[in-house]
Amino acid sequence: MRQSSEFPRFSNSEMAGRHAQARELMGQAGVQFLLLYGAGRYASEIYWLTDWPGGREAYVLFQQDQDPVLLMQLYNHVPMARVLSVIRDVRWAGANTGNGVAALLQERGLSSKRIGLVGAIPHTQYQKIRERSPQAEFVDLNGKFRMLRTIKSQEEIERIRFASELTDQSMQALAEGIKPGMREDELPALIEPAYLKAGGYAGIHFMTSMPMRDPHFPVPAQYQSSRRLQRGDCLITEISGSYWGYSGQIHRSYSLGEGPTPEWKKLHDVAVEAFETLSGLIKDGTSTREAEEAAEVIHRRGYSIYDDLIHGANQYPPIFQTRTTARHEGAEVIFRENMVIVIQPNVITKDEKMGLQFGETLVVRKNACESLNSFRREWIVCDG
Repeated sequence: MRQSSEFPRFSNSEMAGRHAQARELMGQAGVQFLLLYGAGRYASEIYWLTDWPGGREAYVLFQQDQDPVLLMQLYNHVPMARVLSVIRDVRWAGANTGNGVAALLQERGLSSKRIGLVGAIPHTQYQKIRERSPQAEFVDLNGKFRMLRTIKSQEEIERIRFASELTDQSMQALAEGIKPGMREDELPALIEPAYLKAGGYAGIHFMTSMPMRDPHFPVPAQYQSSRRLQRGDCLITEISGSYWGYSGQIHRSYSLGEGPTPEWKKLHDVAVEAFETLSGLIKDGTSTREAEEAAEVIHRRGYSIYDDLIHGANQYPPIFQTRTTARHEGAEVIFRENMVIVIQPNVITKDEKMGLQFGETLVVRKNACESLNSFRREWIVCDG
């Protein structure tokens, strides 16, 4: 069997610190048991507690006074989980995962206890657990657990820094590889080799191409068309490269054969102004309300935004827009040292026919923000 040292790993002290944070949260919430669910590759909360990236679906039962258990599907994923997981008790959940979880709770004598829940547990599995543990009290700890994870450790920051470097490399490959006649849906083939050669993978590659003189779409698109690029086009992007569960993110605009038209340059200048205003404002102690208000510069310039203004790395909190475009329900959040955020003003015209995004990934420090990206902060003009 392959040795776990051949894979990117977090240190023993890092993992012990995470477990200590989970126990502290349990104490604050008045629960002795934590049941976490995750599904898919790099299932976030499962990965964070186990150092195993995840598979189809899995649960972790975490207790104050007993060793934790990793309960998982699929059966053929168990050997790899036993290599990578810092939790030594790794089990197959059985043919029905909900029944497997309920049986584990009964085995540990938890069927009538107060249990904290984290993760989007499927309804059918939750019903199975409830039916077989009718006396148990389940407490939703999703929000508190996510907020706990907004402050990144140094090892997490270094992982995101490396993912950001890969993202920068993919942006350079895009700048060098775009040519007239290429289909828009060919562009990911320029981007992804930077990740794959380093053992990473693509997070997202949202892109929209259009003639600069005939704009028709306000945001980088989640799906690429078969449209062929031509001289005079622009390409607006939102790109994330990922490495073992952590992503960088960057937003730049490109054009083919000529620089931006005056209308696009003005739009780009406002996006850069908003980005620089926010990155200069945010530090330990700044509030999301202050950032929302500072971003009103976009509206004073005659534009609006469509996408979120700022979000935490890997879509963790805080996630919010400008004061004018606010559509979230969350309370005010205070930025803290070692939060990792993406500042990404998506400046659009009010008719929503024209828009672009400018931004990147930053670490909140005591007195400023530190960028994790080094790709040039400018409109990129490609040979046409």
